[in-house]
Amino acid sequence: MQPVPSPLALAFLLALPAHVLAADAADTSAAERGAFAANAALASAAGGVSEFDRIVVTATRTERALDDVPAVVTAIDREQMDREFVRNLKDLFRYEPGITVTSSFGRFGLGDIRIRGLGGNRVRIETDGIAVPDAFNIGSFSNANRNFVDLDTLKRVEVVRGPSSALYGSDAMGGVVSFVTKDPSDYLKQDGLDAGKDAYFGFKLGYQGENNGLFGNATAAFGGERWSGLVAVAHHQGQELENMGENRSENSARTVPNPQDSDGRSLLTKLVFAPSANQRFKLTVEGNEDQGDTDVLSSRGTATSMPGMPAVRTRSLLGDDKQTRARVSFAHEVDAIDSAMVDSLQWQIYRQDSETTQRTTEDRVTVMNGREVSPTLREREFNFDQRLVGLDAVLHKDVATGSVEHALTYGLELTRTDFKQKRDGRATNLTTGTVSSTISPDVFPVRDFPVSTTTLAALYLQDEISFAGGEFRLIPAVRVDHYQLDPKVDAIFATDNSGMAVSDLTETSVSPKLGAVWHFSGDWSLFGGYQHGFRAPPYNDVNLGFTNLQFGYTATPNPDLKPETSDGVELGLRYSNEAVYAEVSGYYNRYDDFIESSRFVGNNAQGLMVFQSQNIAEAEIYGVEARAGVDLSAWSDALAGWSLRGSAAWSKGEDRTTGTPLASIDPLRATLGVAYDRDSWGVELVGRFAGRRDEVPQANQFQTPGYGVFDLLAHWSFAPGAEFNAGVFNLGDRKYWDAGDVPTGVLASSTVLDRYTSSGRNAGVSLAVSW
Repeated sequence: MQPVPSPLALAFLLALPAHVLAADAADTSAAERGAFAANAALASAAGGVSEFDRIVVTATRTERALDDVPAVVTAIDREQMDREFVRNLKDLFRYEPGITVTSSFGRFGLGDIRIRGLGGNRVRIETDGIAVPDAFNIGSFSNANRNFVDLDTLKRVEVVRGPSSALYGSDAMGGVVSFVTKDPSDYLKQDGLDAGKDAYFGFKLGYQGENNGLFGNATAAFGGERWSGLVAVAHHQGQELENMGENRSENSARTVPNPQDSDGRSLLTKLVFAPSANQRFKLTVEGNEDQGDTDVLSSRGTATSMPGMPAVRTRSLLGDDKQTRARVSFAHEVDAIDSAMVDSLQWQIYRQDSETTQRTTEDRVTVMNGREVSPTLREREFNFDQRLVGLDAVLHKDVATGSVEHALTYGLELTRTDFKQKRDGRATNLTTGTVSSTISPDVFPVRDFPVSTTTLAALYLQDEISFAGGEFRLIPAVRVDHYQLDPKVDAIFATDNSGMAVSDLTETSVSPKLGAVWHFSGDWSLFGGYQHGFRAPPYNDVNLGFTNLQFGYTATPNPDLKPETSDGVELGLRYSNEAVYAEVSGYYNRYDDFIESSRFVGNNAQGLMVFQSQNIAEAEIYGVEARAGVDLSAWSDALAGWSLRGSAAWSKGEDRTTGTPLASIDPLRATLGVAYDRDSWGVELVGRFAGRRDEVPQANQFQTPGYGVFDLLAHWSFAPGAEFNAGVFNLGDRKYWDAGDVPTGVLASSTVLDRYTSSGRNAGVSLAVSW
């Protein structure tokens, strides 16, 4: 029988709201915990609650137990993803209050990842240390998102909440989402386990009811004394995600999702050469492709284009959207080096190419005196391409000075990114056959910013200073980033922006941080610190350009844009033993010089309205987050196998320029789960709860109601190497809105509110077999 928590620990746990009990299932198998430390796996196998024993890397760029990290970090492993039936980014953070994945009605689906109210390109998303491509959107037919990672290829995900520029530079103002892909060693013999196993094969098949989707993946790994390799392939297909809308009208009144067919596939290959036990060379080739075809029925209907002009009617609008990403990287890892400057190092070089292509075909007519005249076929194409090449290196050195121990981490990052965006189109008069490249207000082709190259060079240094045998840890760090933007005006941009001068940009930024962890009393610890964040002025804001004489406006570059900056503080308390873990933290972040794109700044000498990106916004976001878990067998052997987990997040944000609430802040959210696990099977009932969103930027804006929905998860290992997972979501078939799915500015009086609802009751199943 495990030890009963102390009265002080129980008082702390019970002082939290009931919905604050948080985190991962307590009983996980050691076989699936290869990415975490052995002590975490052994504690789990023994039945203990070991959440804070998990080893994470992203927070400090060193392998540290969560209990020794001065920040709030979410760690999700492969087993948890399988048992929670994770199929996309929204599923991945389903039970993580404080992390939101947005989505949109109509065509483009999932949007950005928000951490504590900050999202978009202000959150760094990376795969194996390589930044995921940027998002970019403009207008109704152009939306390049950052959903470039197939979750089936991952072994774990780590999320650092809050500013992280001291280690990750620009674009980490909101935090870091780190995806880590599978390695051959995750499946082959390792640390004396599975001795003699030099080959592995596994596959998984499944069905997802939310979108009538089918998916499957297969993984093969091989290994010998020196060489090992892995090949993982995956495929998925489905239809539009369900919601609780009922209006099936083929016009703007529609609330049911538009018909959509989606298809995607991915490939991950790795070849590893280990000349010694302490050294590895790794070659990785990865690629993924996703495609969606949408019949945008909600865009059909009649509308007046401009006062005094005849009405136009869209008879059909079809979307064909495709995005691809491919990367190749070569890495070298050395665990033990006999040097005065370094004990271990990892470095890699890489290239990554991504492309988003979105084609729109619209059949429309002019309506005059009730008659349809001048039928026209409009064809638009949007392209957004990025190429990233880079080099990064991380080095570690442990130094002892008397009773004080130093764990130094230092490194560099060099990247070059090429950005290219274009919109093209033509209009064909179906009566006369006349073809025109003009679709007001654009004369195609156009670029909304010039072809641009950004170059980044960064150096950083961190010292983890341990006092009193490791009971107190002080962690200062600093990073210096040198950022350069080089735009190139080509014929397309010059034609659309005649005579406009574009601007290059050079910025140097210093980002410090100071963290601390104090294990002040047995199982108790305090953590927190200060972090400075920054984001370099984006290429598209510095040189945003378009001119339309017909409608009387122009956009001009702004070479005087300053970096966006943030200053944040956080303080938290943790408790952890074999039966209970709990964490509560409070944070305050202040943001300055936020960049507003296309801000109206007046009229020029020609009478044109002038738009320009400018630093205007100041904002603050503060909040409280908590998570806890308990193994109920600590109270009685009769409760063996029972456990609780939960989490909660409350935050508030304000635009300090206008005094209005920030639109990106979620209401109070929480999860609470009760699980029962045996050796070969387990079930869990999880509740998801949210308060009413009563702070919105506009008084007449829709305020999402509070809700509570329940999910039922089950897993069954019915034979060696065979596991069945199932989930039923929204058991009560409740109609509810997630705040992140409702666009900013939707009014409470809107007649199409139901289009932003989440799915009703739905189920998913999967079968995984390996040998």
